[in-house]
Amino acid sequence: MIFTRGKTGVSRRALIIGGSVGGLFAATLLRTIGWETLVFERTNGNLADRGTGIGTREELFAVMRRIGIAVDASIGVDVRSRICLDRDGTIAHELPIPAVTSSWARIYRRLRDALPAEDYRAGMPLARIDQDADAVTAIFVDGTRVRGDLLIGADGLHSTVRRQFLPDLAPRYAGYVAWRGAAGARDLPPELQATILPHMVFCFSAKGLMLSIPMPADDDGGRACHFVWFRPVDETNLAALCTDAEGRSHGVSIPPPLIRPEVIREVKASAQAELAPQIAALVTGTPQPILQPIFDLETPRLVFGRVALSGDAAFVARPHTATGVMKAALDAQCLTDALAGGDDLHDALADYEDKRSKFGRWLVERGRHIGTLLAAQPDGDGSAGKRQVARMKIDRIMREYGAAGVVADEAITARDFA
Repeated sequence: MIFTRGKTGVSRRALIIGGSVGGLFAATLLRTIGWETLVFERTNGNLADRGTGIGTREELFAVMRRIGIAVDASIGVDVRSRICLDRDGTIAHELPIPAVTSSWARIYRRLRDALPAEDYRAGMPLARIDQDADAVTAIFVDGTRVRGDLLIGADGLHSTVRRQFLPDLAPRYAGYVAWRGAAGARDLPPELQATILPHMVFCFSAKGLMLSIPMPADDDGGRACHFVWFRPVDETNLAALCTDAEGRSHGVSIPPPLIRPEVIREVKASAQAELAPQIAALVTGTPQPILQPIFDLETPRLVFGRVALSGDAAFVARPHTATGVMKAALDAQCLTDALAGGDDLHDALADYEDKRSKFGRWLVERGRHIGTLLAAQPDGDGSAGKRQVARMKIDRIMREYGAAGVVADEAITARDFA
């Protein structure tokens, strides 16, 4: 099957590979400057079921308003402050850093509704890309060929588009994993709700950092929380964690239902031994925690002729920055502005590559910087001097963490790269 541009009056067409938030931001923004956009998603499943809570900043909401998406109080929940719990569950430190957190599904659904259904094509895995001086063609596994003026690779960390042009580039394992889960208010006893739901909660253990972050509950409009526990795991043990009960290795990730029962038991037992009881209860009360090995990715190039990388296909920072969705939005906005500024496609793409490469490298470095702080575990035992140093380390991590955190260079913000 071959699709070509029809007589619709649309002068240019963008083919977008990847139907997650990055692809949807690109598709909806480009339509505001008169481009026709077609989104191709390799899976057939409901992507709204993926993801948990996300950090937000005003830059993200500004892009959504530009698309025409209403941003009101229902977009997220207010976070009152950041608190750190000692092992006994008492509050050891508190910082009045307010924030608004949202959920991945809440952003995705709004973007999906903003794109006409006929321009979103699911179950379309990409095979390869051909291009010449006049056009670019996406060739899919089923033989479908679609021709356009520009192709945007927004297909994530393991991008098929990026692999064609940079086959030797691979994500870099950070040396630790995250155990994740979520809990709604109805799953938490009242005494836990008062601590967990209004605050971003930090808890340091001898082997990692546990976070609980409020998020909107998708079912009843109330509050929920998601947790993430970072624990060091070397590559040999990572392979073991990603091996199921039948002895099958799943590489560097594993579907949650295939995680071995003894692994889940160890995680829950360690939570009880190492974490504050309020936080440990989140782990032990989750029937099926999710294992996420932590990677980052720094791409040397974003543009290959008529092909441009965006979102996680281009740069992936560690989750400590909590800006993956915002970065996807700002990538798409920068590309749209570049294309709106002139008729020369290649000049526009060069401008986009220059601006977003700078931001991508900065964001990856920020994630690594916070990861390094986490690796230098605060030691609160011993002398008064050591306890003071530990408090200073905890304060710094709590201030710098996430989308609403204070970055190392306060003169640099996401807006500077938009």
